[in-house]
Amino acid sequence: MERENCSLNGFVLLGFTNNPEKNMTLFITLLVIYLINVLANLGLIFLIRMDSQLHTPMYFFLSQLSFYDLCYSTAVAPKTLVNLISTNKSIPFFGCALQFFVSCFFIDSECVLLAVMAFDRYQAISNPLLYTVNMSSKVCCLLLAVVYTVALGDSLTHTILTFRLCFCGSNEVNHFFCDLPPLYVISCSSIEVNELALFTVFGFIELSTISGVLVSYCYIFLSVLKIRSAEGRFKAFSTCTSHLTAVAIFQGTMLFMYFRPSSAYSLDQDKMASLFYTLVIPMLNPLIYSLRNKDVKDALVKLKTKTCL
Repeated sequence: MERENCSLNGFVLLGFTNNPEKNMTLFITLLVIYLINVLANLGLIFLIRMDSQLHTPMYFFLSQLSFYDLCYSTAVAPKTLVNLISTNKSIPFFGCALQFFVSCFFIDSECVLLAVMAFDRYQAISNPLLYTVNMSSKVCCLLLAVVYTVALGDSLTHTILTFRLCFCGSNEVNHFFCDLPPLYVISCSSIEVNELALFTVFGFIELSTISGVLVSYCYIFLSVLKIRSAEGRFKAFSTCTSHLTAVAIFQGTMLFMYFRPSSAYSLDQDKMASLFYTLVIPMLNPLIYSLRNKDVKDALVKLKTKTCL
C-alpha cells in the first residue's frame, strides 16, 4: 500500500455531529446497543456450545453468525464510542485500513453464510432422512471454508484498491468509521476501478447469495406443500421465519447502502444505514433467533434450571 506522492498519514472521522449534547445522547444509546449486542451474541454462542441438543448443523452456522456479528460490530463500535466523547477523532492510515478490512471481511462472511444457512434449511426440510449425511461435519467445515475464502478475496480486493488511492487533500472523513463511499469522496485519484470492483465483485457476491437463498426457499416451499398435515407445514415454515427475517433485514440494508444510484446518495442517509447494519442488526439477530426459536428457548430454560440448582 505504498502511497507515492501522498503526504496524508491519517484521517479524521467527523462522526455524526459536533453538538456535545447530541454526542452524549448518541454515546449512551450506542453503548447500550453495543453492550446488548455483545451479551446477546456471546450468550447465544455459549448456549449452543453448552447444550448438546443444539449440536446440529443449523446451530453450528447460527453460532458462526453470532461470531461474525460480534466481530464486525466490534471493529466499528469502540472507535465510534471513543470519538463521541473525545476531541481527538483521528485514526492512523493503517488503522483505518485495518478497520475497513475487518468489517468488510465479516460482513462478506455473513452475506455468504446466510445463503449457506438457507441451503441447510433446504436439506433439513426436503431431505430429512438424509440430513445428517448430507450436512455432515465435513460438509459443514467445507461450506465454512468457502465462506471464509470468498470473504477474504473480496475484502482484500477492496482494501488494496481503496488504500492505494492518493489522499492528498482533506483528511476529514464525513463518517463515523472507514467505509468506501466517504473515502472515495476525499480521494484525489481516479476511483473508476474501485467502483467497478464494488459493482462486479461485491455485486456478484450479493447476487449469488440472494439467488441462493431464493432458490433454496423455492425448493423448501415446494417440499412444505407436500406435507399433508397443517401442523407439519406450520412447523416446517416456523423453522425458516427467523432466517428469512435476518436475510431480509441484512441484505435489504446492503443493497440500499452500496447499490443505489449515485444521484440518490446522501451522507446522512449513508451514516444511518451504516449505523443500522454495523450495530443494530448484530444486536437484532440473536434476539430474532432466540425469541422465535423453541429449541433455543428450551435450552435457555434448562440452563437457568441447572444454574438455580
